[in-house]
Formats: sequence, C-alpha cells, structure tokens
Amino acid sequence: MIKAVVFDMDGLMIDSQPYWHEAQVEFFSQLGTPIAEQDMVDTTGMRIDQIVKIYFAELPWEEDRYQEACDQMLDYVLESIRKHKPAMPGLNHAIETCRQEGVQLAIASSSPMSLIDATIEVLELDGIFSVKSSGADLRYGKPHPEVYLNACDDLNIEPQHCLAIEDSFVGLLSAKSAQMKTIVVPEPSFAKEKHFAIADFQLASLNDLTPDMVQSL
Repeated sequence: MIKAVVFDMDGLMIDSQPYWHEAQVEFFSQLGTPIAEQDMVDTTGMRIDQIVKIYFAELPWEEDRYQEACDQMLDYVLESIRKHKPAMPGLNHAIETCRQEGVQLAIASSSPMSLIDATIEVLELDGIFSVKSSGADLRYGKPHPEVYLNACDDLNIEPQHCLAIEDSFVGLLSAKSAQMKTIVVPEPSFAKEKHFAIADFQLASLNDLTPDMVQSL
C-alpha cells in the first residue's frame, strides 16, 4: 500500500533540463571543452558537481574554476526558472490525484535546496510537500539511493510503501535501489528506450497519472 509519493523535480515538476543544458554548453565552451548532446543526455538526473567532475577529469582546467562552474550553472538555471516558470504539463493534476488518495507528498532532487525552494515558490506549491530532500551535499548523488532513502526516513515511511515519480533513468535507478515503487515520465524523444521497462508504470505525461495506478502499487 502506497503511503507517500516522492517527486523528482528537474525535468518532472519543472522543465529545467533545457536550462541545465544551456548552462553546460555556455560554461564548457568558454573553457574550450567540447560537450555533445549525448553527453548531456547520459548525465541527466545527476548532480551538477558530478557532471563537472566528469569533464574536469577528461580535460582539466584551472582547479579554482571547479566551484565557479557549479555556481555559475546553478545561477543560470535559478534565473531561468524564476523568469519563465516552466511547470511540466500535468503537474497540478498529478499532485491533486495523489492528494485525493490521502498520501503524503515529498520531493527528492539532485539539485541544491536553493533550487528546490525556488521551484516551489515560482510554481506556487508552498505547503504541498511535507518533506524536501536534496542530494546536493550527500556523499553520493543519484543513481545512489541515499536522497530517496533520506526522504523516506523524513516521512517516517518505509521505502516499500513509497512511490517515486521520475523522468530520468539515473533517477529511476536511484528509486529502484531504494526499493521504492516507481513511475517514470521520460522526455518524449527517449520514451522508447528499453531500460525504462524497470519502472512499474511508464507515462507519456503527468496528466496520465490515475488513482488506480497509485492504488495498485
């Protein structure tokens, strides 16, 4: 029986992935570091510091710019979501569907708490989520399950009774590793990727979430 639903944030609640991609292209191009579209696809769902570490290992630059890279990209995304407020289709429907089932709601995101709080603010979701779990300062980010396990601990609910809703395969692995039930809503161009089959349900949009799905898990 599902007692809580834990939402990923970037790419699921808010369409921030294009801004993360733009930020990566802009910063790494300044350093003369090539970055391909597939590289960004492969790292979707990972913490920005983990992504920077990957590129730093491949083509090191001045080490004092490591933190600058993380801060600059975060600032770019923060400014973009505050300006555009790009809520994902069906978000309010999904939240209302879960609330009608009487479950608790939480967020488990790789992003820093500053971005989580900004997202809640711009989407006018204050008071909706009883728990906000950030993976930004954890020892390991997604696909490690720690951020989801922390959310379940804060909810005081066993992971087996929690449902995670994700958009990325990295996030899906994180939730599955935490022994949670899972629903994935991948970006349309990647929807046919076979690895999403590990989810309990795959949806085209959050608009497709139904009470029966939640009840059946």
